[in-house]
Amino acid sequence: MAAIKRCLQCKVNPAVMDMPRHRTRLCGDCYIDFVRAQVRTAIREYRMLRYDQRILVAVSGGKDSLALWDILLDMGYNVDGLYLGLGIGGYSSRSEQIVRDFAERRGVVLHVERMEEAYGFDIPATVQAAKKDRHTRSACGTCGLAKRYAFNQVALVGEYDIMATGHNLDDEASQLFGNVMRWQTDFLARQSPSLPASPGELAAKVKPLYRLTEKEMAAYCVIKGLNYVVEECPLVTGNTQMMYKEMLNAMEHEAPGAKAAFLFGYLDRVREPFFGDAAAQSAASTVPCQVCGMPTVLSGDRTEATCAFCRTRSKMLTVLNG
Repeated sequence: MAAIKRCLQCKVNPAVMDMPRHRTRLCGDCYIDFVRAQVRTAIREYRMLRYDQRILVAVSGGKDSLALWDILLDMGYNVDGLYLGLGIGGYSSRSEQIVRDFAERRGVVLHVERMEEAYGFDIPATVQAAKKDRHTRSACGTCGLAKRYAFNQVALVGEYDIMATGHNLDDEASQLFGNVMRWQTDFLARQSPSLPASPGELAAKVKPLYRLTEKEMAAYCVIKGLNYVVEECPLVTGNTQMMYKEMLNAMEHEAPGAKAAFLFGYLDRVREPFFGDAAAQSAASTVPCQVCGMPTVLSGDRTEATCAFCRTRSKMLTVLNG
C-alpha cells in the first residue's frame, strides 16, 4: 500500500493537489489559502481593487468566473455578477441555472442579459450567418465581442467602479502566444491584468486570476464544492486559442512553469518598455460610437466612429435577414 503523501505546508493533512511548477503539494485547506494568496498578490501588484468599490464580475457558469466571484466574496469585496445568455440550447440553460443557484446561495445580485432579446441575434445565429457569408465574424469572435460589449454596458449603466473577469494564466498565456505569432502590436499593447478606466465612459477592467492555471481553478471548485459547467462550449471547435493552449500545455508538461515564465516575463520586462506608449495612446483615443454611444477607438482622420460591436451587429442582421 502506497504511503500517504502529506501536505508540504501544514505537514499534517493528506495532500490533494500536486503543483510541480511550485514544487509543492497541498491539502485542501492549504490549497484554498494558496489560491487566495495568489489573488491577493495579483490585486496588490496591479492595485486592482479596493474595498470601497462596487465590482461587477462576468460569470459564464464555468469554473473560472464562478471561482473568482466566490473568492472575492470570501475576501470581503462588494461584488455583483453579470450573466449573458448566448442562446446555445441546453448548454446556455445549464450555465444560467448554475449561476442563478450560486447567486441565490450567496445572497448576491445577479444581472441577466440575453443576446437575442438585447441585440436581435444569438450565437447560434452567427453560425448560420457564416454559412451565408464567409466574411462575417466567427461565432467565437462574435461571442467575445458581445460579452465585452454587454459587460461594459451593464457596468456603465449600473455605475460600477471595476469590471472583473475570470481570465486565468492559461487564457492570458495563449492570448499572448497568438498575439506574438501574428505580431499584433495593438493587442500586445493592450494585454495586461489591469486596464485603466476611461473617465466618464467605462470602469476599469481587471483579471485577478491571471496567476492561476485552469487546472488550479478546477481544483479550487472541487475542493470548495462549487458546481460549474464542465463541458466546453459546443461551438468552440476550431478555436485557435484552444490550439495555442494545447501547445503551451505540451511545453508545460516538459518544463513546469513555462507558461508562467512566458506570461510574467512579458508583463514584467517587455510590455511597458516596448508597448507602454502605444497602450497610453490607445486609451486616450476613444470617442463615443455614433450608433450606440459606447466608447470606441477613433481611427484615421474621421471625427465619428462606429464601434466593432455595432458594425458586427449590423452586418449580422443584414446577412440573417437578407
